[in-house]
Amino acid sequence: MENNLQLAGKTIVITGSSKGIGEATAKLLQKTGANLVLGSRSNREERKENTLKLPLDVSNEESVQFFYKRAIEEFQTVDVLINGAGVGTFASIIDSSTADFDKMISVNLRGTYLSCKYFGKHMAERKSGHILNLVSIAGITALPGCGGYSSSKFGVLGLTKVLQAELRQNGIQVTAILPGAVSSSFWENIDPKPDMSNMIPTETIAKHLLYLINQPAGAHIDEVTIMPPLGIL
Repeated sequence: MENNLQLAGKTIVITGSSKGIGEATAKLLQKTGANLVLGSRSNREERKENTLKLPLDVSNEESVQFFYKRAIEEFQTVDVLINGAGVGTFASIIDSSTADFDKMISVNLRGTYLSCKYFGKHMAERKSGHILNLVSIAGITALPGCGGYSSSKFGVLGLTKVLQAELRQNGIQVTAILPGAVSSSFWENIDPKPDMSNMIPTETIAKHLLYLINQPAGAHIDEVTIMPPLGIL
């Protein structure tokens, strides 16, 4: 934990913090002494020690604005943004629900855009910061039955690459995280459920995120692919 001492007093924002990777990452980061701002649709505003929980709907710009303003009011600066909010449903494109498609674009792509827009501007003004966008292996791979989800995640990867080009000169690192299948609540509404025994544990992804946040100065990590031992699933 010696390397984690550099996070003490830093402020880290996590969207999608009540489930899956976001929740596991929040639990791990609570041990580092960092200030945490945790956003989730299920949250009520609550301040406990160095953690501020806030309600957040990333697809709603007013909600993102409120979330951003409260984070700055509470801790003055934000050093790290982890965009973990995401949804997914699976069906072939011709059999898919247009409403499901719209929701994935709204939450996964538009939500990442809005968080990056507000917190990225703050970081650009400070000329310091790190944004980590949780994409997916579905953001670079054409997976049958995954049209809406892949479309949103291909978009997130493209958005991340543009942010890298725009913000690099401001001293801001933007990293795309591309995990294969993760054993999380993401699959709870999927029927039939896949075998989750060989998927990546959420705690493992959280440790990778902590490792990336703790990298020494002098280089930027643009993209990381994290795969289960036996492949995508």
